[in-house]
Amino acid sequence: MKILHVLSTMDPATGGACQAIRNTVPALEKLGVQNEVVTLDDPEAVFLTKDSFMIHAVGPAKGPWQYGSKLKSWLGDNLNRFDVVIIHGLWLYYSHAAEAAVRRFKKLSGGSGKTGYPKLYCMPHGMLDPYFQRAPDRKLKAIRNWIYWKLIEHRVVNNADGLLFTCEAELLLAREPFRPYHPKLELNVGLGIEQPPPYTPSMKEAFYTTCPELRDQRFILFLSRIHEKKGTDLLIQAYGKIFGESFPKLVVAGPGLDTPYGKKIRQLATQDEVLKKNILFPGMLSGDAKWGAFYHCDAFILPSHQENFGIAVVEALACNKPVLISNQVNIWREIQAEGAGLVADNTEEGTRKLLSAWRDLSPSDKHEMGNKARRTFEKLYAIGPAAKHLMDTLQKNKTI
Repeated sequence: MKILHVLSTMDPATGGACQAIRNTVPALEKLGVQNEVVTLDDPEAVFLTKDSFMIHAVGPAKGPWQYGSKLKSWLGDNLNRFDVVIIHGLWLYYSHAAEAAVRRFKKLSGGSGKTGYPKLYCMPHGMLDPYFQRAPDRKLKAIRNWIYWKLIEHRVVNNADGLLFTCEAELLLAREPFRPYHPKLELNVGLGIEQPPPYTPSMKEAFYTTCPELRDQRFILFLSRIHEKKGTDLLIQAYGKIFGESFPKLVVAGPGLDTPYGKKIRQLATQDEVLKKNILFPGMLSGDAKWGAFYHCDAFILPSHQENFGIAVVEALACNKPVLISNQVNIWREIQAEGAGLVADNTEEGTRKLLSAWRDLSPSDKHEMGNKARRTFEKLYAIGPAAKHLMDTLQKNKTI
């Protein structure tokens, strides 16, 4: 089987879809599945040189729609080499271009009675979540999305041979916001991540290079984009109300500090001298520094307003770290059922309860929750079983 993955960018700062591809493709390759990726990145982008699989960059994309004039022609010239095309994400030019290219390829192949064309799947990665249509600060964007759905995006969803979801909650939520919504298949294929690299002292040193104040200090880790959706403001405010001398410091790591929202978060954390000394903003962490943060934190926290899967959540589980998450992280039910973390509402009060509940656990309870975190990763989110499930699902649905 040969799969083409289509998305806007492989820039690691965007997380989400591109990180899912980086986790999944090597595991699929081990199963004998060939993979290539086509994006609208600038071919000169440095991050494109760091992956072991083939990436075709046909950008750079232009404008808010991320239009790329070369994508359709590249697809037209290359679709015949693939058994499966997977569109990762929605709402930008590439999803429309891929659906239109496959539809044209089918027509030129003689219609749906032929089998000499690739099957088309779309993996929304949470982009059909009703949050984006209901959030109070997204009213204009919700109207824009509804119009775009009626004009273009419903064709991508309804004309694809199926939708691929990362968890059952995502599948069910995707049915709510838009009409007409009648995908041919809804498939919960799950998602997994690679085993984290084994701990080495260099990870500790790399992390402490970014946060020297934390050497020999306990801390709770937030590692994600600094964005309204992630509930970072809730975390800062809740931390300010619960912080005490015996409470760990807080590390807020991730890209986005230079945005208006990021600057607001920094301001929140500097209004009080005590918080200023105990909340650290190292920026985006990668490589050894990132894994050093995971391995040395007491727990991971993400009070998100909407999280389709939460790759960073699963990375924390894999490092034996309990996760403190909101009930808007779509895998919260599984984590709660396995005893791998704590769950509360995506409000300031809910976030405060997460922190206080964690504070009140005994050391032995925290240690046992860390052990359960690792077992949960191995049981539900290891990349090997997840990749095999994806491959088996595609084969079962006659994609080869």
